[in-house]
Amino acid sequence: MATMNTSTWHTHFSGLARYHVWATHRLLEAVSRVSAQDYQRDVGLFFKSIHGTLNHMLVAEHLLWYARFAKGASPVLALDAEIEPHRERLAQALNGGAANWSQLIASWPAERFDGHLDYQTSKGAPQSLPFSATLAHVFNHATHHRGQITAALTYLGHDCPELDMVYFLQTEQTPKA
Repeated sequence: MATMNTSTWHTHFSGLARYHVWATHRLLEAVSRVSAQDYQRDVGLFFKSIHGTLNHMLVAEHLLWYARFAKGASPVLALDAEIEPHRERLAQALNGGAANWSQLIASWPAERFDGHLDYQTSKGAPQSLPFSATLAHVFNHATHHRGQITAALTYLGHDCPELDMVYFLQTEQTPKA
């Protein structure tokens, strides 16, 4: 990614982190209204069900990527591991995990964004990737799987929330009553 100044990096990624919180909350609110049967049903997603996909999001975004970015740790976890079988606790973990990114991003100096992220893959292979592009991947990954879940909700006949970033941006511009 191109070099940006401190303000631009923090503004860009802080905005993505706020959007991530907003979209995660809206998605989980919609999922909370789904029956246990539909929540666990194999609907042909890569991680089979809504539950499987949410567990994958917890593993990838919060247990792997957050640990890599925040602690320099490289946990070894299967991407399809069921970390939290209880749906309400899973939703709490996803909402809480989404909220953690804002503080982490705010704590980094500008030069960090121009560096690399060195870590080991979930299979133990060493890896070094551009820091900012890899951070963008974390938020893009979440958007990808939220899209899969909203498609599953529609397929199952449930209402799904509007999660386009432009709607989030509009809510940020709307004066609070």
